[in-house]
Amino acid sequence: MFYAAYFRDGVPTSGRPVTFLFNGGPGSSTVWLHMGAFGPVRVLALDEQHTSAPYNVVNNDQSLLDASDLVFIDAPGTGFSRIAGKDKEKAFYGVDQDIDAFAQFITQFLSKYRRWDSPKYVFGESYGTMRGAGLALALQKRDVDLNGVILLSDILNWDLVPDDPQLNPGIDLSYVVALPTYAATAWYHNRVANRPADLQSFLAQVETFATTDYALALMKGNELSDAERQRIAQQLSAYTGLSVAYLLKTNLRIEYGAFQKELLADQSATTGTLDTRFVGATLDPLSKVATWDPQSSAISAAYVGAYNNYVRDRLHYGDGIEFKSGIDIYGSWDYKHQPPGADKALIALPNVLPDLAVAMKQNPSMKVMVNGGYYDVSTPYFAGKFELRHLPVPPSLSANIEYHYYEAGHMVYAHHPSLIEIHDKVANFIRRTSNSR
Repeated sequence: MFYAAYFRDGVPTSGRPVTFLFNGGPGSSTVWLHMGAFGPVRVLALDEQHTSAPYNVVNNDQSLLDASDLVFIDAPGTGFSRIAGKDKEKAFYGVDQDIDAFAQFITQFLSKYRRWDSPKYVFGESYGTMRGAGLALALQKRDVDLNGVILLSDILNWDLVPDDPQLNPGIDLSYVVALPTYAATAWYHNRVANRPADLQSFLAQVETFATTDYALALMKGNELSDAERQRIAQQLSAYTGLSVAYLLKTNLRIEYGAFQKELLADQSATTGTLDTRFVGATLDPLSKVATWDPQSSAISAAYVGAYNNYVRDRLHYGDGIEFKSGIDIYGSWDYKHQPPGADKALIALPNVLPDLAVAMKQNPSMKVMVNGGYYDVSTPYFAGKFELRHLPVPPSLSANIEYHYYEAGHMVYAHHPSLIEIHDKVANFIRRTSNSR
């Protein structure tokens, strides 16, 4: 497993915090957090525009080295990490297999660099939040307690991912928790009638509607009257900017990818998925859902190109080795997970909330920090808030969780004002919870 570790010069390592950072996928390297967020240098990528070569790498004033030493880890098979041996894909490419690999890495790292006395943190983004929550318990089983778990764009319960309602009828909660993100996007693109000036107060209204009238209407299914259906469609239209006629055709359920395609259809434009502030030309005007992500296309080459230069020219690593920013294993990933208390892995969408809950009960001093972007369709901010509201812990431990949201997307650090904000909040979280000498 490849990693890049940064220790701050002139500061004793004894008692100094160390944070292990990773992106998700599954199948993603950690180039994004490394080159966009908290490493000592970062690439200057344009916001809401396509970034073209040559790429500019600058010293990162928002590096977390002011609060913690940093270890950026590439998941097995990604970046410069490689897997080998019989049944190697089966051994690494699954929920529990992946958590075990990272737990082994972290404990070996602590021994190699004599950091067992350090306050310890894991920082996971996207699928990395599932890994991070699972690691909290997996590391305890290796006698490693974490001071904190930091989640960015969290998805701990995969039942909350919107899917095709025609293929999975009766599963309605995912549409409820995605609605506030659609409303935030419509607000951003001026598609909300009588648009309020304040986003947060607007979203508070949408969250209330989503969890009351909208949720109840979806629960009624075919029992919903025509008058109720029309009323809900009109309110959905007011919040999302989509037409009443379109929402009635969708049976009030906005499929994953459909909103990005439809919101700006009159302009033949598609919004981003990871960050709906980004907009690009629609590839197929006749498609039902978006077929590309304008943000990914706008910034990915800049991150990967800048990192390839940086790691080879300044870190002097990787000659003759291909850097893999991501690998295509999402569809073949083993999603079975054995939660604490179960005698075998469950045949169900994975949910690591039980893992995090047990870890918090066994280590009541461990704190959890939740971060998300309002314009993220991939892991909607309200889904993350909703799932952690259902974490099976007593109120005293619920108080160990804090929430922070930003006017950005999935990669909140891609928006520079949000990068400054999240750096300050994460650094403060580490300082408050590290008991550092």
